[in-house]
Order: sequence, then structure tokens, then C-alpha cells
Amino acid sequence: MTVPFFSLSDQTKALRGELLAAMTDVLDTQGFANGPPVAKLEAELASYLGVKHVVALNTGTTALQAALVGVGVGPGDDVVTVPHTWISTCWAISYVGARPVFADVDEATNGMDPRALERAITKKTKAVLPVHLHGHPVDLDAILEVANRHGVPVIEDAAQSIGSTYRGRQTGSFGKVNATSFYPSKNLGAAGEGGAIMTEDAAIAERVVRLRDHAQQGRHHHVELGFNWRMDGLQGAVLRVKLPHLDRWNERRRAIAARYLDGLKGAKGLRLFAEQPWARCNWHVYPVFHDKRDALRAALERKGIATGVHYPTPVHLQPAYAHLGVNRGALPIAERLAATEVSLPMFAELTDAAVDETIAAVRSACAEL
Repeated sequence: MTVPFFSLSDQTKALRGELLAAMTDVLDTQGFANGPPVAKLEAELASYLGVKHVVALNTGTTALQAALVGVGVGPGDDVVTVPHTWISTCWAISYVGARPVFADVDEATNGMDPRALERAITKKTKAVLPVHLHGHPVDLDAILEVANRHGVPVIEDAAQSIGSTYRGRQTGSFGKVNATSFYPSKNLGAAGEGGAIMTEDAAIAERVVRLRDHAQQGRHHHVELGFNWRMDGLQGAVLRVKLPHLDRWNERRRAIAARYLDGLKGAKGLRLFAEQPWARCNWHVYPVFHDKRDALRAALERKGIATGVHYPTPVHLQPAYAHLGVNRGALPIAERLAATEVSLPMFAELTDAAVDETIAAVRSACAEL
């Protein structure tokens, strides 16, 4: 059996009729940019997350940028974030003219270590930007305590964690303003690009609504430097079809993760990642760790099992951020995770037979290394 790393084929097939009807309605009503489907998505997602305001945008990267603008981050400011993340987290910081400052991660969550955050905050810090990597929440209570004590707002990068909860409450609802992504491979994915900010702050929400449409306050009245951040109406329609299925899909991912965890215990040289007791993870990614990562992936490929890596090079070691002068060895946990992580097949339509095939292949490959 060949097992893909990720596939939307079965999901699309099951929803094809609903998706085509929703997209046809957009074509017929011509609500292509923002439009009624986007406004309805914002209200439905706000209700799902338990927040007052959701503003839909064109990408997850844009959402991070908008969140930073919303809390007043700008040139000369520092934002504490993590190096073990997709680079958009740091692009957004750079886009507003600020500087990423890195706090190392902890192995329990693969996210920001609150102790490292305490060491990284200075008088120049204007925001803290933790990432719920793989969909697993960071320890928000500890991070918020540090940030609040220093008077610095928290922005959650919830790009991978829609539907995950921390102590029973949805991620993306804790920070001053938070961001998510609807990239097609996300648990709630569009048929293209998309993102959103989530906040309780009406003033921030109103400003982002204005900024996304060229900073218009009334037609042709532009009150500040604006952007074209509007969500495509077709994406709003697609996401509205998918949102009611999100909890069911996430439950299936949790069942797959539990099957992996049980089946892979004791595999030679393999380190497993488990949910923290206060977390309910949506398992956007299922990571395992091995010191011979590349050899393990090659062995799995020969056995017909596709895998991924999230992510192989920490941001501080990327050429684009060499100017920060953060050398190899400075952030040892992030560097170790980046060097050893393997992402196993994970999507809601993955069958038990495919999961068991993957487990058998991983155990066999580990024994051979």
C-alpha cells in the first residue's frame, strides 16, 4: 500500500455538490471581493471560536501583519517569537519594520518556552508572538503571565490550530489580537489562499476592516496608508461549506494520532510527541523525532510512505535573517527539533488500514537503522 502524506481528494469528492453550489452562488451574485459569503464566514467563525470579532483577509501572512499593525508594532520595535515555525511568522514582523527576537521552544509543546520568553523581553519589546505549532497549544497561562507583567500584548499565531483548545477554550481567543490561515492544507482550508484575525477589541477589528480595503472610511475617502487585503468571495463560500465539518475532521485526526501514539511506542530510536494534559490538539501535523531523520524518511519512501518535515531550518539560520547575527547553537531546542522532526501522514480521510501500514513501516524502518 502507498500512503500519501496529505490528500484533499476524498474531502473534495464528499463536498463537491455543496462546494459547487456555494461557488455558483458567488458567480451569480458577483460578490467576488469580500461580499456576503465573507461577512457570513466572519460571523460563523466568531461564534465557533467564542470571540467578538473576526476579520477575513487574503492570506495567513497578511493576518499576522494586520495583527501586528493592530497592536501598534512598527519600525524600531522588537517582537519576541520562536525560530521553529514557518517563516511567515517572521515575515510579518519584518513587513511592519520591526525586528524578530527569538525565544527558544520547549520539547513538551514544540512552542515558545515561557522561561525563554522571560529572558528575551526588553524595553524594546512591543509584542509577543507564540506559535501553536502542529496544532498543539503553547502554555498560554505562563506566556500571558510573563507578557502581562511586562505590559506587552500577546498575538497568537493560530495558523495551524483552529479547533485546538487550551484548558477548554479555543486557541486564537486569548491574545489581544490573533491570526490564522486558511491555506488549503490547513484543517479548515480554502480552495486557495485565505486568513483572518480574531479579537475582542472593536477598535482593532474596525481598523483592520478599513485597512484591508485601501483604508477607506466611506467610499474614496482614504484615512491612512491602506492595503488590498480583501478575501476572495469564492474562498469565503468554500470555507462556509467546510466550517460545519471541522470538529468531525479534527476528531478523526485525534483518533489517528492516538493510533499512532499507541502503535509506535517502543520503536527503536523514535521519540514521540504527546498531548499535554491541559491541551486538546487538532493534530494539523503528527510529528515524530529521530536522530537519523533523513535515513528514516528515505526508508519510509522505499516502503511507500510519504512524509514531511516541519521545519528543517530554524528561522534564525535562514539566509534571509542572517543579519540578526543569531548563530548556530544559540537556540538549541529549536535546532534539535528542526534536525530530527518527521511528519507522518495526517488528514481526516486517512483510513485505519493506512495508519497501520504507516506504523508497521516506521517500526520496521527504525529497526533497520
